[in-house]
Order: sequence, then C-alpha cells, then structure tokens
Amino acid sequence: MAGTDLEKIEEKPEDSGTREETPGDEASITSSNGDRDDVSIDAFPDQILTPDGIPVDEEAATATPAARARSRASSTRSRAISVVPRLKRRGLLAQLALVPEVERPYDYPNKIKWTITAFVALAACAAPMGSAIFYPALPYMSKDLHSSPTIVNLTVALYMLAMSIFPLWWSSFSETLGRRNIYLSSFLLNVVFSLLSGLSVNIGMLIVFRILSGGAAASVQAVGAGTIADIWEPRERGRAMGYFYLGPLMGPLVAPIIGGALAEGFGWRSTMWFLTAYGAVVWVAVLFFVPETLAKRKPAAATTQPSPEGLSRVSTARSVKQAAVSLKRCLIDPLEVITYLRFPAVAITVFYAAVTFGSLYVLNIVIQSAFSQPPYGYSAIVVGLLYLPGSLGYFAASVLGGRWNDRLMVRAAEKAQRYDARGKLVYLPEDRMRENAWISATLYPGALIWSGWTTYYGVHWAAPAVANFFFGVGSMLVFSAATTMLTEFMPRRSSSGVALNNFVRNIFSCTGGIVSQPLIDAMGVGWLLTMIGLIAWLSGNVAIWLLRKNSRKWREQMDKALNQ
Repeated sequence: MAGTDLEKIEEKPEDSGTREETPGDEASITSSNGDRDDVSIDAFPDQILTPDGIPVDEEAATATPAARARSRASSTRSRAISVVPRLKRRGLLAQLALVPEVERPYDYPNKIKWTITAFVALAACAAPMGSAIFYPALPYMSKDLHSSPTIVNLTVALYMLAMSIFPLWWSSFSETLGRRNIYLSSFLLNVVFSLLSGLSVNIGMLIVFRILSGGAAASVQAVGAGTIADIWEPRERGRAMGYFYLGPLMGPLVAPIIGGALAEGFGWRSTMWFLTAYGAVVWVAVLFFVPETLAKRKPAAATTQPSPEGLSRVSTARSVKQAAVSLKRCLIDPLEVITYLRFPAVAITVFYAAVTFGSLYVLNIVIQSAFSQPPYGYSAIVVGLLYLPGSLGYFAASVLGGRWNDRLMVRAAEKAQRYDARGKLVYLPEDRMRENAWISATLYPGALIWSGWTTYYGVHWAAPAVANFFFGVGSMLVFSAATTMLTEFMPRRSSSGVALNNFVRNIFSCTGGIVSQPLIDAMGVGWLLTMIGLIAWLSGNVAIWLLRKNSRKWREQMDKALNQ
C-alpha cells in the first residue's frame, strides 16, 4: 500500500526545506519545479522573475536545452524527502495515517500522490451523488411523506443550494485549520445528518437534514482541489485535476442507477442508508490515507508583553477584542472569497465553468423526463443506465484531456522561451486555454443540440446516448481546465478560488434543476437544449477570446491588488 513506499524514508525532526507561506501573499506564475512565486509581477514579459524575485540573466535565458535539462535533473536529484515525525504531524488523529506528512508535499512519490488523489476524488463524489440519487426515488418519497411533487423537489434543489454556500466556509477554514481536519469533521457530520435524513418522519425534517448533509459533504468540492494543488506541480496538475474531477462528475451519473435499484427494491429510505454508509467509508479512507498537505505558515512575530501592573487593566478588553476577531474570522471572512469576482480573469473563468455545469444538470433532467415517458417509457433502472454514456465521456476526457492540457502548457512556455535563472520553465495559467478550449466550447453545445432533437423525435436511444458521450468529453475539458486555472490564478488561496467556482456553478445547477421541467413542458426537449446549446456556445467562445486577449493584463492587475 501507499504507506510502504515511505517506510524506508528516515524521519527528520529538523526542517530541511519546509514549504512556508505568508498569509495574503499572491502570485500566479509558477516555475516547473513547483516553487511558487511570492512577488508581484510588474514588468512581465519584459523582465521574467525567478521564484525568488531575481531577474533572469541573459546567459540563463539563452542557455541550451541540454543545459536546462541538466539543471532540471540536478535539481530533482538534489531534493530529499523530509518526513514529519509522527507526534508532530498536523490534523485530527494524524498519528493513525498510513501515509505520513512530509515537509514539502510536491516531493511525494507519484504512487503516494495518486493514492491521495484517488481518495480525495472518492470523497468528492459524495455530495453530487447525494443530489442525483434522489431522482428515481422522488415519486416514492412523495407518496410516503404525503407531499406534493413540487415540495419534494425542494429536497434536491435546496441540497444543491447548500452545496454552493457551505464550501465558502469550508475552504476558508481549510486554509487555517488544514485540509485533513476539514475532511474528517465534515464527513463525520455528513454521516450523522444522512442517518437523520433517513429517519425523517415528515417532509420538513427531511428538507432540514438534507440541507445539512449536503453542506457537510460539499467540503471536498473546494478543499479537494486545494489538496491537488498542494501535492502536484503545475506541469502535472492538469492531468491530476482531471482525475480528481471524475469524482464530482461521476456522482450524478452513477447515482440514478443506484437510486433506481434501491428505491424499487427497498424504498426511498434505502438511498439515505447508502449515502450514510458511503460517508462512513470516505471518513475511514481519509483517516488512513490522506495526510495534511497544507503548506506550513511562518509563525507570527512575537508581540511585546505588557507590564504586570497593566495586565489587569487590559485583560478584559483584550479578551473581548479577541472574541470579536475570532467571530469575524469564522462568520464574515469566508464571504470575502465572493469579492474575487471583481477580477475579470476569475469572473470570466467561473462564469464559463458555471454555464457548462448548469447545462449538465439541465441535460440530467431531460434524460430523466424524456426517457421515462412515451415513446420510450423506460423503467427507472433503464433510465439510470442511460447516464452511462456521459460517464464514459468524462472518463475519456479525464484520462486524455488532463495530459493534453499539461502538454499544451509546457509547449506554450517552451515556445515563449520562458525560463528562470535555474533553467526551469515558467508557466502561466492562461497557457491552458489553447485549442482544447476552442474545441470544447463547440463540442458540448453541439452535443446538447444533437441530443435534444434525437430525443424529441424518438430516435433510437443510441443516437442521444452517443451525443451524451460527446457532451461528457467536451464539458470535462472545460471543468478540468477552468478549475486548474483558478488554483493557479490564486496559488496561495487555491481552495478559496475553487470554492467561489463551486458557489456560482451550483447556483446555476440549482436554477437549472428547478426550471428545466417547466421549460420542457412549455418548449419540448428539442428547443430547450437548442436554446441552452446556443447560449453555451456563444458564452464559451466569448469567454475564451477575452481570456486569450486580456488574461496577462488582468492577471498582473490581480497580483498587484492582492499583494498590496
């Protein structure tokens, strides 16, 4: 297992290369060895700065490729892994983790990195699965709890709304308390709230505990991407982010199959027992296989101690002030992430991903509605199986698209000859928006229109299924590129950037889930998906054009603003 890969690594109590950061520091240019810049960019590209803020000299900038390769290899060989002593490891029950915490998570062997990525993706599947697993069970729930279908639909809509709001606090807490603490505490709450949801005796109780369980499980939506950014260097991060994103995207596609089988065989409450068990499995997996990966922060400067005679006069005032500061940090400061939308690069990237995510949930409702009625009239289990083509598209794009994304980034840096003084490639977030972005911006809207009209005219199920496969490929390319770019636009607040993306996109998906059925009744699936496809195609291409044209200028302005 993963733990055995580090058994022979000697634990070093002394700090040998601890990765530290100063709160508030921002930068979005990262060198290929994974070091993150802590400086504001004032004159790029006229002057390229190293991660230490040193201008690139002419000799280094014009070094031969062989020399640069030797420099990279030498740097890689010279870095040793420093394992944190077991008793000094951070996070809840950290001593039980089979994968040890290290001083610099970039230095984990790839086996360890993929192990952590896999279990974080497993956790990220929980919240979206909790929304989609209810679709086949809604009629049973309405009958059992004596509620109208409209009221019962609120258990899904408000669950998704909780998924958008709660991660704002989870991501903020994770930047100070650590990733592991958030994972373990949030999934413990998820297990409790899912269990209470299954024990609900009326619709009001069910809605309340569904909101709480969704908000608890949604922690990984933002914090998980932060973990990926913690352990993977930029040149490999796109591929890793693609695999991570399989979790939240596979959940809505496999959940209807599971939900249909459970609801038909054991009743709607069995779906909640399944979610409870899944949450418990995730909690155990995180306990043993996900160590703390958040960068250690520099200790705060020591403050001057008051004289003994002054302690009595200031102690009460200081306690009140500290309590007020703590309350503000817990309740108000997490909302600060919303203000990042004032930066055009962040706002446009988030908008592009949100439109794509909203389209996904509209398509999910269309599949459920159209294939359960004439001329198809399939059972709940068969309808659930029709979500599989999209899942295959997501998987294909995760395997191939992430690697493609990383190669595009390396190619752009090499073509621009962006090297630092140590011969390391200097990557920019906008390098990820190349031909992959243009292809995906047309592929998934076209697949929506294709799916809509073949379904409308009752064509054999294979025709819309193939369309849904290409929708999965195109939309996954968007999700992985956008999420990775957000972690690189704000490298010191990676989970906060993804939380903002999660906040906006789940509002879009919640809205899509509520209005889809009335629009299907009014327009039909053909015109509905045509309208959504045209909106997605136009907004996607405009977003890519704006980012390609202005991202460097916007990024420099954002770096300066965040470093003031």
